[in-house]
Amino acid sequence: MRQRRLAPGPLLDDDGVLAEAGWSTSEVRTYDRQRVAAPRFRIKEWDYYCVLSDGEDGPFGIALTVADNGYVGLLGVSVLDLAGRSETTENALVPFPLGRMRLPGTADGGDVVVHHGGLRIEYHHEGRSRRLVVDHPRFGGGRGLSGELVLTQPSDDRMVVATPFPRAPKAFYYNQKINCLPARGTITVGGRELVFDPATAFGVFDWGRGVWTYDNTWYWGSASGIHEGVRFGFNIGHGFGDTTAASENMLFHDGVAHKLDRVHFHLPRDTYDGAPWRFTSNDERFEMEFEPILDRAADVNALLVRSTQHQVFGRFTGSVVLDDGTRLEIENLLGFAEEVRNRW
Repeated sequence: MRQRRLAPGPLLDDDGVLAEAGWSTSEVRTYDRQRVAAPRFRIKEWDYYCVLSDGEDGPFGIALTVADNGYVGLLGVSVLDLAGRSETTENALVPFPLGRMRLPGTADGGDVVVHHGGLRIEYHHEGRSRRLVVDHPRFGGGRGLSGELVLTQPSDDRMVVATPFPRAPKAFYYNQKINCLPARGTITVGGRELVFDPATAFGVFDWGRGVWTYDNTWYWGSASGIHEGVRFGFNIGHGFGDTTAASENMLFHDGVAHKLDRVHFHLPRDTYDGAPWRFTSNDERFEMEFEPILDRAADVNALLVRSTQHQVFGRFTGSVVLDDGTRLEIENLLGFAEEVRNRW
């Protein structure tokens, strides 16, 4: 596949059509919600963070979602006890937000502050860091959840793709994934403190804006950590529209991106968190096995909108090849892989 680098400019032309499809390692295309040539209820915007810790106390993590999907909004909080193979996820649905959540038009500025039904999620830009704030007194049947995390953002490359959809000229997907964000802070759940140490805890930020066709199934995988003293991570996936111009498969080593072509997800047939998953690439630069620990399964059904998710957390072991031909042997890198079907 011949992949195309994005040039700077507006994301959409004057007719609301994607001006250029391709990939980049920075936010070179400018998203403007006012240029979108679709009704407000068709516009999808989300900011998602997942922070995983792999320290001496065993693996754990938290995931936070703020999504304005037009006819319905979603605030989501997941606490992941990977050592105990359990998780608690609670979602609050916001009817017909239609842009009122005011999610920023850039991944590099603007704050997100959303309160609904006693649940508060805030994302704040603070120079070279991002502060995540969550307060959910009724979480876990009244156990309560609150705390703050600060994610340091070095001047690293990131994964950026601008993707069209076949036979839908006004549909598009503009996505950024920022991996390997060292995390510091404490989340308190029912009196128990989850302490995130930046030496062993890393976040990924998923920033998505677009107009989607109604029924889609996507596959996404991500991991961040330390390999031989250097920050290392990756983003892999497909199912996000027409990826002829660019896939979203990318390695990150010491802040530098290394572009991959196609990565294939080989899922076990009968279970998501039983047998290992396998990943192969057509350029032979990403060969991994994934040992599942926990399936965070969810089925959000809001009539017109339905999302069936299997986000599986576990460990990746295998090999990757950087752009200069250097082969890295990866062992037990904590991350996740998922299959998600959305009708929205």
